[in-house]
Amino acid sequence: MAPPPRMLQGPYSSLDRDRLLIRLPFKSFAVGTVLLPVTGFIACIFISLLYHYEDATYTHCKVSNYLPSISSAISRVPERYIWRGCIGLHSAPRYLVAFAYFSFYRSRFANRLLELLLSGLALLCSLAENTGLVMLTYVSSTETYSVHKYGFITFIGSSLVHMLITCRLWYVIKRHYVSPEEVTSYRWKLRLFLFNISCCVIAAYFFRRHNKYCEAGIYSLFAAFEYLVVFSNMAFHMTAFWDFGSKEVTVATPPEDKRY
Repeated sequence: MAPPPRMLQGPYSSLDRDRLLIRLPFKSFAVGTVLLPVTGFIACIFISLLYHYEDATYTHCKVSNYLPSISSAISRVPERYIWRGCIGLHSAPRYLVAFAYFSFYRSRFANRLLELLLSGLALLCSLAENTGLVMLTYVSSTETYSVHKYGFITFIGSSLVHMLITCRLWYVIKRHYVSPEEVTSYRWKLRLFLFNISCCVIAAYFFRRHNKYCEAGIYSLFAAFEYLVVFSNMAFHMTAFWDFGSKEVTVATPPEDKRY
């Protein structure tokens, strides 16, 4: 009797179903994620100064200004599309990292209720920060100013709260789980948080002073400290380089269920 015909093989054999598709060191993942907004931001500032200088540095009271604000630098073409593309690619990994941190904190603080609650709040702040960044990116100040403004406020507010909570959690980690990488990570987080909040205060001062007195060059100082706020925020997130240095990001096909 002839053997039964064999089934045609699909794109994956039974052995292929458990195959690892992608393996990426978390350090490379973190660097690539942060380089997207860094590259896009620098490109937008450079193009604005080179090709749209008069428009990008224009102020409502028409005083001398030498640097565009971030909102101005990302609101024109092609800057708008460069920034949106970089942030669009950047946002998905940021959401993934937020949940990775939450899982990390839950394992570290399994028996510490306060830190578990702070971990959940840190997750919410991280999600709000990323969502605010996406909102202010895809709705420019020249399109719908109110939406752009609220996106900016959400981004800045949740960013500062997230950094504060993160420093508190890593202070506890440093005290109870000492390793060179964790100590280094905590110290840089604290420095960058203090630097970031200082730049926020100084930028707010120059913004208020510009709107009140319209002095030449003051808006440029506001823009410069606004840049530092953004760069220090990016650097703070780059500390994941130490937090997950030995980990890998993997994508694999799910194991085939052998039960019938």
